[in-house]
Amino acid sequence: MHEYSLVQTLVTRVEEEARRRGALAIHRLSIRVGELAGVDPELFRTAYETFRAGTLCAEVPLELRHVAATWSCPACKRPLPRGAVLRCPDCDVPAQLDEGSDALTLEAIEMEVP
Repeated sequence: MHEYSLVQTLVTRVEEEARRRGALAIHRLSIRVGELAGVDPELFRTAYETFRAGTLCAEVPLELRHVAATWSCPACKRPLPRGAVLRCPDCDVPAQLDEGSDALTLEAIEMEVP
């Protein structure tokens, strides 16, 4: 359950950014979770609900966007269907990951600054 350590790092980072900018309040957090990130979105949400108490994020809603993995041929740009062999049937080139990487990305912090 590394989601709890991820959330702890997230909240710490958000608080640092808010303090650095002299924010009066934080209103929203937006996170993108790639399908290959190894993060369970529901566990992440639960960890956030648990961990945010007593922090600047205590009243801040979390927008969590799951991004499905998509693959294509880097040569001809042909998209490969989900579950297919990760090699272009036309070009015989290994596929490249287009979306849904192993990243967990803090996309936006909406805060009120003076």
